[in-house]
Amino acid sequence: MQTVKVKAYYKGLMYKNGRYVKMLNEGKYWVWGNTEIVPYDETKIYVAPADINVLMQDTALSAATTLVEVRDNERGIVFENGLYKQLLQPGKYVLWNSVVKYEIVKIDLDNVYINASLSRAVLSRPEIAHYLRVFTIEPFEKGLLYINGKFEKELGAGTYYFWKNDIQVAVNKVDIRLQQIEVNGQEILTKDKAVLRINFYARYRVTDITTAITNSKDMQSQLYTLLQLALREYVGGYTLDELLEKKNEIAAAILDTIKDKCLRLGLAPEDCGLKDIILPGDMKDIMNQVLIAEKRAQANTITRREETASTRSLLNTAKLMEENQMLFRLKEMEYVEKIAEKINGISVSGSGDLISQLSKIFVPGKDTNK
Repeated sequence: MQTVKVKAYYKGLMYKNGRYVKMLNEGKYWVWGNTEIVPYDETKIYVAPADINVLMQDTALSAATTLVEVRDNERGIVFENGLYKQLLQPGKYVLWNSVVKYEIVKIDLDNVYINASLSRAVLSRPEIAHYLRVFTIEPFEKGLLYINGKFEKELGAGTYYFWKNDIQVAVNKVDIRLQQIEVNGQEILTKDKAVLRINFYARYRVTDITTAITNSKDMQSQLYTLLQLALREYVGGYTLDELLEKKNEIAAAILDTIKDKCLRLGLAPEDCGLKDIILPGDMKDIMNQVLIAEKRAQANTITRREETASTRSLLNTAKLMEENQMLFRLKEMEYVEKIAEKINGISVSGSGDLISQLSKIFVPGKDTNK
């Protein structure tokens, strides 16, 4: 016979000749040599022994414990007094009811959706993260959730968790910020068969993500084609000269043409614009020659206008001098002064006033023989 002590916060299971007898509480016990007492810490979770079904027939043991079974398609998350403790793999587990308050949350791995009661801190633990699929949608994005290829719902910004299993889970994300598309190097015939190369751009937003992803395979390619066709239609309706005159109206016309079609793609065009109109080399030379000729013609017109004004001014002056003898004499003296500036000296002799003698010198007299 020997003495066996069951410590505080422990339970002892008594076996006699390998057969379960009863559960022992804290205390000292005298046992025979063919008797074994197996101690169990009440603060720990134990994997159920092989004879658990026999043990549970003991009403005292059954009342003191909780038997938890985790199936093959499940995992068990253990919370001890409200705090995460551990993850249980498939199997049977014994939990003591006396000291610690346990809560078991089972994970159904046949389902992709996660129990809403599980916090992100719990899900981020390495042993649990192993069973997760994580999708992050940035604040400037929206996403579409597909389960086994079937559309489920639209997702806003945030982090989304799904259990990892044989079910296919996909999230298609789209940037909802303002975006720009370039349509460069488009060679287009005008109405008068001139070949132009046009560079164009458009800015847009994705406003209906479901339509943008579901109704078109590649929304940017669709938008590119819409812009391309609208440009060809508009440019082909005008001659080169008409198009150059209306180049500031092209953007507004293209925007108006594609707006309704873009809405059917889930897009909203913000604005667009013409970056360049590039003419072929020979066309550039011709346009330059036309420009030079126009400028020369304008210069000639201005010159003729100035000459006409000058002649008209001289005519008006002549009429005034003819009507006013004093004005004629003043103008005569003005010219004499200008001529005298170029002469070093003048000798005057004879009778008569000085002005008359100077006038005879510089102004030819009338031929009296005529």
